[in-house]
Amino acid sequence: MKERATLTSGRTIARSAIWHLAGESVPMLVAIAVLPFIIQGLGVERYGVLGIAWGVIGYFMLFDLGIGRALTREISMMLASGRDDEIPEATAMALVILGALGLVGTALLLAITPWLVEDVLQIPTALWDETRLAFYILALTLPVILVTAGCQGVLVARQRFDVLSSIRIPLGAFTFASPLLILPFSASLSAMVGALAGARLLTLVVMFLVSLRMMPALRGVRFRVERLVPLLRIGGWMTVSNMVGPLMVYLDRFVIGAVLSMSAVAFYVTPYEVVTKLWLIPAVLVGVLFPAFSGSSMSDTKHLARLYERGLSYVTMAMFPLVLVLTTFAPEGLSIWLGPPFTSQSAPVLQWLALGVFFNSIAQVPFALIQGTGRPDLTAKLHIAELPFYLLGCVWLVSELGILGAAIAWSARAVLDSALLLWLASRRLPGLLTPYRSHVLVWLGATLAWLMALWLSDPQLKFWYVVLILMIHGVLTWNILLGESERAFAQSAIRSFLSRGN
Repeated sequence: MKERATLTSGRTIARSAIWHLAGESVPMLVAIAVLPFIIQGLGVERYGVLGIAWGVIGYFMLFDLGIGRALTREISMMLASGRDDEIPEATAMALVILGALGLVGTALLLAITPWLVEDVLQIPTALWDETRLAFYILALTLPVILVTAGCQGVLVARQRFDVLSSIRIPLGAFTFASPLLILPFSASLSAMVGALAGARLLTLVVMFLVSLRMMPALRGVRFRVERLVPLLRIGGWMTVSNMVGPLMVYLDRFVIGAVLSMSAVAFYVTPYEVVTKLWLIPAVLVGVLFPAFSGSSMSDTKHLARLYERGLSYVTMAMFPLVLVLTTFAPEGLSIWLGPPFTSQSAPVLQWLALGVFFNSIAQVPFALIQGTGRPDLTAKLHIAELPFYLLGCVWLVSELGILGAAIAWSARAVLDSALLLWLASRRLPGLLTPYRSHVLVWLGATLAWLMALWLSDPQLKFWYVVLILMIHGVLTWNILLGESERAFAQSAIRSFLSRGN
């Protein structure tokens, strides 16, 4: 019982978060380093098509029917209630179903690829053949991606982020670098996607072997259909979120491709890929909090409420400085990284998307709480209600303002979605949460600081503005977002550091 309790302890969560950060950040840094060379090697139009392809594969992840995340929740609850012997059966059934669902997604994507390439998207005729082949290769990787996600879910539920990151760091870096290795020989989209598919397959093989080693009972497990019932019940509603959520995340680039051009998609996708890399931070924290939320919901709702409130504070503290710097120095950063042609069109897009990413990052904490406590239907219904308004707004703003309109629509939806998820989460823990007033004041102040940064143009003035705002943020963090125990820990760490220096 003591061992199971450590899975939701603060020390375990902190250690898992550090490992998770390492596993996510190293591949991301590799991606940032190789992206300019990939753009240069492919050209703007081919890179725009590649951005669409990434969007397609992201959306087709909905075919997991939410089973991967539901498996993590189910294993966490089994561990919390001492039903460890049931885990291999649930895992085996989940992996088999994920593979089968991946094949269904493969068949559908293969069937609609010609229609997407030739009729829906504004892809130049000269690129039709290699784009179709690239989409076909992507379709064949769907079962691999889904089963890999299931294997990851097993490790996440057990808080084994050390093992998971030991796999992700080398193989994730290879996944992002593999297209660059192909460029000296070919600039074809199909070759790029083929390299990515090979890296994904290698990741699955390693992940599955590790799962077998950790859970030898998987080899001789009996397949019991009744194990699917809780997975499908929770996963069914998660599927709705998985359908509508990615659609709203990637819908903007499809609207741009249909209304404007592939070149416009490239100018939009590039800042989008940059700023959304900040999702690494909430993903790391929420990745370790989700199984903790699921396990704590079984026995200790007060601990659950503390974890949730701390999650909101940590995401806010970590995200605001990065969003502020990125917004303030977007023109200078893009000019150095990709050159002036991208700066004039992409810098305003990056600045507006930064606001949306900030609030979307906050929203991931209540989203995980709601799903971890067994109410994924609430998030699904919310996304269904948001979709038509977002679609109409995105089409209208893209028609009127171009790619900047897409960024404004995306961020406006993210802010509204965050507010609604925070309200729904507060209803899941009545009477156990500290009032949101202090957090709301910090979020409003962050929005005002972001808005003022848009009007600055002088680099020196920008520098001193950022210094001033970050000092104010530090004061607010210390007095509002940190708890007494955290302030005491920080003071102790500072005194220890200073004493060593003397």
